[in-house]
Amino acid sequence: MARKLRLEFAGACYHVINRGNYRRGVFADAGAADCFERCLGEACLRFRWLVQAYVVMVNHFHLALTTPEPNLSEGMKWLQGTWATRVNRFRDEIGRPFQGRYKALHVEPGHVLAQVAHYIHLNPVDAGIVPAEQLPEYRWSSLRRFVRGPRPGWLGGDTVLADTGGLPDSPAGWRSYLQFLALMADADKQSRAKRLEQLCSGWAIGSDDFMQGLREKLKCELDGVHRFELLGSDSAALKQARGVLWEETLQKIASALEIDLARLPAAKSAETKVLIAALMKKVTSVSNRWLGERLGMGGPASVSSLVTRFQREGHTNSPEFQSLHSRFAS
Repeated sequence: MARKLRLEFAGACYHVINRGNYRRGVFADAGAADCFERCLGEACLRFRWLVQAYVVMVNHFHLALTTPEPNLSEGMKWLQGTWATRVNRFRDEIGRPFQGRYKALHVEPGHVLAQVAHYIHLNPVDAGIVPAEQLPEYRWSSLRRFVRGPRPGWLGGDTVLADTGGLPDSPAGWRSYLQFLALMADADKQSRAKRLEQLCSGWAIGSDDFMQGLREKLKCELDGVHRFELLGSDSAALKQARGVLWEETLQKIASALEIDLARLPAAKSAETKVLIAALMKKVTSVSNRWLGERLGMGGPASVSSLVTRFQREGHTNSPEFQSLHSRFAS
């Protein structure tokens, strides 16, 4: 049976869920959960995602996020695949840790997205791991980052704060938000469980107008990379459209470095080329093949080898590289 088409467009919001294979406790040890958080942060920088809430439980995870670019499928493939590779290597295991393809529900921005985030934050309470008053004690949750820090730049609290009376993004504001969650936790548990089921079911959550808008997008999105994501039938056209996005970032990087792309050194391993390739890999989902062809660095294996060596030699940890990374990842 063919997989259902993912509806992807710039600015789309999603509730993403996946579980361990056979509901196995894939995150039962702290190292696996820590690793997933690190991979999530890398994915957010790479694909420019903005996360409103996340939680990593023993056998599943929840994400509430916004995608400025139509790249949820590509990003989730990277996130889950990278995490699985790293954890399997550490555990000396093989096989697929997740039960299958992740579930991704479209979510209406604003109040509905905030509701999803609230329920994500309450997940440890619903699972009986911590009482509501100790929610910040749960280690693998965006709530802990909001309340105690450190909070990465890809984690945004505007949505949940606005939905709870326009609370300020301050220690006092987050204390008030914790009180709000405690009130939700004290409410009728049966009703809350029913609402949680609604927020995890179907293909979209929102008003009638929002749902109708999504249906229209499926039918009528006709331009830009969105068209090819929606139709899902022309991989060559999609590749070409994404190449345009990658070229825009490449031009910005070259301008910032005062590099003339028309006069790059001939050598595949030229320092300038490898620097650009490493930075592109950090801030976009660019393929090695595209970089090899565009920068004259050889095939995908050559690009991968050169960038990996650049990283191992510590160049990506230099203050200069980190400054460039921060500039183009924002």
